[in-house]
Amino acid sequence: MKVRKTTPKDINELLEIFSRARKYMRENNNPHQWSDDYPSKEIIDKDISLNQSYVLVDENEEIVATMMYHIGIDETYNKIDGAWLNNDEYGVIHRIASKQNKRGSATELINWALKQCCNLRIDTHEENKPMIWLLNKHGFTQCGIIYLQNGDPRIAFHKTCEKSEEEF
Repeated sequence: MKVRKTTPKDINELLEIFSRARKYMRENNNPHQWSDDYPSKEIIDKDISLNQSYVLVDENEEIVATMMYHIGIDETYNKIDGAWLNNDEYGVIHRIASKQNKRGSATELINWALKQCCNLRIDTHEENKPMIWLLNKHGFTQCGIIYLQNGDPRIAFHKTCEKSEEEF
């Protein structure tokens, strides 16, 4: 599988992936994280225009997962009830979702993001037990609580990794 930037022709497929993700969340005791229209077409369009939307495709070029990813400051991470592992430049993942029949795709996206920036932050709703499990499985540290622009709390996670001399 490989990661590539999202293109405008991918939007309808992403909207379907997000729709199924919302349904999955509701069926798994997480009815509050994403509203019925989140993420909207406008949000996806903006992510694409900012070169921050990525898809994971299989060997047939079929989209199996998506995420918003960028390296740089995320305003919602400027204040945390707790403490980040460091204050170095970091990568951010938001809006990660996959087709349910493609196990391991979220792991692929996280691993790709870590290769881009070995200092990664992500947050999730307290009711999103599958994501919390995944982040713990991959060695993320729970650092505290951040608050979205609307005031909703999210659990903040952070992971750093050591690069070997060969990677420099």
